[in-house]
Amino acid sequence: MLKRFVFVLKPLAAGVCLALSMPPWGWWPLAFVAFGVLDQLLKRSFSKSDRFWTGFTFAVGWLFPGTFWMIALTIPGYFLQGILFSAFFGISSFFIPKTTWRWVALPAVFTLVETLRYRWPFGGVPLATLAMSQSSAPLGQTVRILGPLFLSALVVVAGVALSAAWEKKWRIAIINSGALILLWAVSFIVPNGNTIGETTIAIVQGGGEQGTQAINTNEREVFERHMSASRNIQTPVDLVLWPEDVVNVRQLLIESAEYNELQNLARELDSWLVAGIFERVNATSNANASIAFSPDGIEVDRYDKVRLVPFGEYVPFRSLIEPFAPNYLPARDTKSGEGQPNLYIQIDGEPINLGVAISWEIFFEDRARSAISNGGEILLNPTNGSSYWLTILQTQQIASSKLRAMETGRWVLQAAPTGFSAVINPNGDVIERTSISETRILQATIERRNGRTLATVAGPLPMLFIAGIALVGANAVSRKKH
Repeated sequence: MLKRFVFVLKPLAAGVCLALSMPPWGWWPLAFVAFGVLDQLLKRSFSKSDRFWTGFTFAVGWLFPGTFWMIALTIPGYFLQGILFSAFFGISSFFIPKTTWRWVALPAVFTLVETLRYRWPFGGVPLATLAMSQSSAPLGQTVRILGPLFLSALVVVAGVALSAAWEKKWRIAIINSGALILLWAVSFIVPNGNTIGETTIAIVQGGGEQGTQAINTNEREVFERHMSASRNIQTPVDLVLWPEDVVNVRQLLIESAEYNELQNLARELDSWLVAGIFERVNATSNANASIAFSPDGIEVDRYDKVRLVPFGEYVPFRSLIEPFAPNYLPARDTKSGEGQPNLYIQIDGEPINLGVAISWEIFFEDRARSAISNGGEILLNPTNGSSYWLTILQTQQIASSKLRAMETGRWVLQAAPTGFSAVINPNGDVIERTSISETRILQATIERRNGRTLATVAGPLPMLFIAGIALVGANAVSRKKH
């Protein structure tokens, strides 16, 4: 019994190390240690059962702490996603050979499973990802080469280097370490976009209590906090960004008093205003959108959120789940938008293209890539994490915004009603950030940029191809030698 307990404890501890490498803890070198330990454990796990439980328990130690905030959204969903994704990693351990070729297979396997996790089920749940662990680390800069899957693979490669050094296989350790250093250096010379102008911006955080559910919140009060805070903006300013759905009305927005007040605010500030709105479209559906009002108070453009939060903004298999669901499930599903993730405005007669990734969408590299490929010069992330306690979600969203900034070569503006709001430059540096629950205006002069990085041009397909070839090749050679 004691022996079995120790067997389970080792991969669990390694998984916890990986969790601690991620926001909000951020001890990024622990990610390399975690994979170094996992590799050594897989080397010693001979039966299929042992290998499954090694991979599964490692993922449990990683994913359950890293996604703990989901309890505030859906308790059953939190446990289901943790068990499901842990099972993915447990099953994937079958494809890692026991020979030294495991050092090729291990990064490939985790790249492929991360790809699956980014996209399935319910459109993907890319939380507590390997790439996030390096968002504030030197290795994070490599994300602009081939995106987050490339960075994920490099995290595992660093763990392989540690494992090889532990075994005194110095050649492998030196080759892997040298490759990581070389790729880090290359990340500074690959295309990263070009500056085409400057824009003055203001991000509005109205403040209020963190950890409050929408059903327990006075919607008008939230709106008025942001109206009041906006009057502290130092003008002139070109663009004002409000958070996601802080304009929350139980009718069509255009029929509400809030619509007229937003128009008047844009006129008062003599600025473009991008406001996050949530409206009731009909008896069974809602809409979540960002709307651009001109300095004349005219609604000029609108982007409706495409990638929606399962069980938060819509309920999959509603007819099956609703009879057993708690009353905090949304009463109506939010409609998914269909348009490009861009808003088109004009500042001083010059056309400006704003890329938009609303809240949940910022976790998905394809949404930002689509916005920038469609000509986005700045990337906006209006979000609302006010329902979630602790700061796990909020810090992971900042990490995702940093990754999207580095991937796309764009400034990212994140606006949240109770935090965190932030201004992030194309190198992933947080220029300014709010605290939780404070009322604050962030003002800055930022660059508008064009051009595309390798990551936005290539997308995920090259990494899928590389990982697939590496995994098949490692297993084929390993079997031939044994």
